[in-house]
Amino acid sequence: MVYNEQIEKQVIGRLKVDNPWWTEGVVPDFLRKMSPRLYLDVFYPLVTETTLRRALILMGPRRVGKTVMMYHSIQRLIDSGVSPQNIIYISVETPIYNNIYLEQLLNLACQILGKNTNSEQLFVFFDEIQYLKGWEVNLKSLVDTYPMVKFIASGSAAAELKRKSDESGAGRFTDFSLPPLTFYEYIHLKGYENIMQPMTIECHGDQLKTYNTIDVTRLNGLFLDYINYGGYPEVVFSDKIRENPGQFIRHDIIDKVLLRDLPSLYGISDVQELNSLFTMIAYHSGSQFSYEGLSKESGVKKDTLKKYINYLEAAFLIKVVRRTDDTAKRYQRETQFKIYLTNPSLRCALFQPITEQDQDAIGDMVETAVYAQWIPRLSAEIHYANWRSGKQEGEVDIVGLDIAKQKPRWAVEVKWTDRYYERPTELTSLKYFMDKNNMDYAMVTSMTQLGAKEFGERRLQFIPTACYAYTVAENTLRQAKHSYGL
Repeated sequence: MVYNEQIEKQVIGRLKVDNPWWTEGVVPDFLRKMSPRLYLDVFYPLVTETTLRRALILMGPRRVGKTVMMYHSIQRLIDSGVSPQNIIYISVETPIYNNIYLEQLLNLACQILGKNTNSEQLFVFFDEIQYLKGWEVNLKSLVDTYPMVKFIASGSAAAELKRKSDESGAGRFTDFSLPPLTFYEYIHLKGYENIMQPMTIECHGDQLKTYNTIDVTRLNGLFLDYINYGGYPEVVFSDKIRENPGQFIRHDIIDKVLLRDLPSLYGISDVQELNSLFTMIAYHSGSQFSYEGLSKESGVKKDTLKKYINYLEAAFLIKVVRRTDDTAKRYQRETQFKIYLTNPSLRCALFQPITEQDQDAIGDMVETAVYAQWIPRLSAEIHYANWRSGKQEGEVDIVGLDIAKQKPRWAVEVKWTDRYYERPTELTSLKYFMDKNNMDYAMVTSMTQLGAKEFGERRLQFIPTACYAYTVAENTLRQAKHSYGL
């Protein structure tokens, strides 16, 4: 498409449509009335930080609320006294903007508004920026050229955006990752935070803040709803979408990522092969995989398989968790690993919602939901333990490592049953791991039971799984605030 006067006229028209606050003074009603995600309180202060010459990059998977968070930030700017005409929103994936440089779009918007980029503080939002080839070079140039403009950009291919941000935007970009809806946010958005009770438990002489509930039956019902439907704000609030959430998640999220985003970003030709691999991984979320086994089962060559897994991680659909042995040491050759969906409702969209009676799936999906609360801050310190030595074999679900000492600092066994609260001696793998590493304390999740149990010379703290997931998610949000100095 050749850029000419007619195209420019259409672009100007589109910019006016996408920025209704220029004339109305507010963002559209339906967006203002949406409940904001709790992560907005972390993101918005970064939007208003104008003393540093840095663009803010909002990363995350599709449909987690990135665009809505931009609109909520725009409304907060207006509410704080920023002129609506000093705020510009541009959706880069809009077809009419194809092959038009960001600077050209900025200048057209300023032309409409009669703004001088050198004399007024402007806020410019670029949505879905990954669709512009070489966006990182374009954006860095804008940051360097326009010191009075704060640039905020969003994109759905998180890892790929992060890589390009690191390569080209060093010192010029601030990255912000927005995860799928956490269980802590889900409870608050549904208005059930009143059933949660803060409490402390003793661990190694320290008092750890956690939560209990006044209604564990209700909380467990909400946790199952979260597993099935709760990763996306639109599903939570739309009765129409909740009638068939699988169709929304499958067609609007999975298909667009697998059939459009990843092929366009990485030049994938066999999208059916990628789709089949993801479907298989989704069905077995939380299982241990190997490249050899995956290759045989899927029919995909190992080298291609490794690329596909990296691409799926880049799209924030899955997370690979590394394995340690019974002494918490990393394996020299990582032949086996676990893969978790970043959001358990992805599996339910592809297959069917789970219930407490689905014994084949409930354990893995509960574990996936717990890991989903950890994934936004999952670092090299979080692993699972799996070992086989002679007749001795076992596994511990989550292990926090002291990287410097190569020793476990803590361990968690995820269970969706109260059986082990009554029979803790049946947790033989956990006991072996604790004995092997001289650990005097570990945590075990249950369905309803809260309390401590003596475990020989060791001590086990039991907590309902939903309470544990809620606690981890709140800590994840708190850590995000801390990491940005808030």
